[in-house]
Amino acid sequence: MDHKSLLLTTRHDFSAAHRLANPAFDLAKNLAVYAECFRHHGHNYQVEVTVGGVPDPVSGMVVDLGSLNATIHTAVVDLVDHHDLDVDVPALGGIITTGENLVQAFWRMLSAVLPPGTLHRVAVAETAKNRFEYFGDDTSPEGVSR
Repeated sequence: MDHKSLLLTTRHDFSAAHRLANPAFDLAKNLAVYAECFRHHGHNYQVEVTVGGVPDPVSGMVVDLGSLNATIHTAVVDLVDHHDLDVDVPALGGIITTGENLVQAFWRMLSAVLPPGTLHRVAVAETAKNRFEYFGDDTSPEGVSR
């Protein structure tokens, strides 16, 4: 068996409400910037988490998938599922809950509880058309250090 590093991606669904609004903007500017997303609305989101590592020579696994899934649920999904992201989730306090900001916040939430160096990518699909991907602060999507 080859002992090169492998990537594993797992996907989790959650539903949540939010409203895109910048408190520094007045009503007209919020409407101009965020349009229909300024209204309170919801999405059926998907969050993908990619971890990497060398497979264990005994188990053949990069990580215990059950443990990984439980960690993702505890750190992110259970906190956001069927909640108002702008009101109910302290970890998202103070951010505008755009897909761009959510994916970065979820990275921070996960990197705090996963083994160092294992988190490779977090993606958030807000709709069938819109997906946001984040590879952390230290690497680009190509895996090259910045």
